[in-house]
Amino acid sequence: MELYLTGIILKPRGLKGEVKVEPVTDFPESFLSRKEYYAGKSVDRVERLKVKKAALSGGFVWMFFDGIDTVEKAEALAGWQLFVEEAELLPQPDNRAYLHELKGIKVLDRNRMQVGIVTDVINMPAHDVYEVQVGDRKILIPAIEEFVEELSIREKYMVIPRFDEFL
Repeated sequence: MELYLTGIILKPRGLKGEVKVEPVTDFPESFLSRKEYYAGKSVDRVERLKVKKAALSGGFVWMFFDGIDTVEKAEALAGWQLFVEEAELLPQPDNRAYLHELKGIKVLDRNRMQVGIVTDVINMPAHDVYEVQVGDRKILIPAIEEFVEELSIREKYMVIPRFDEFL
């Protein structure tokens, strides 16, 4: 079962088990309707948490979970990550993609010849960058329209016309 990060529990609020969650999604409103999460310190060690109540405020999600009804129990969740299964991910708009969808896609040059494979997407202060495996080395390409001419998630490729500039 593949799980995908959607939020990080930061800290408790109040005495009744409420926690502050940082959303890690383009769809924070999904926290208002989702009834269950896989949760844990890592994706390898999770347990299910059932949502009692969720609210959005100030860019964060404030949540109550079944069985978490004291500040002590809420404190124990600090640092836990919230995950969902792929089937629960909301569809992205046409010009957007989930990070896991970008890993493994082919990188094509201006002649549409394959020159590499995206191995990772790295978050940088100015913008994300694609880590591309080219032979036995890795290069970084800014994930901005100036360099990416075309991207097809369905056909699993992206066209980088100025690819030679990164070698």
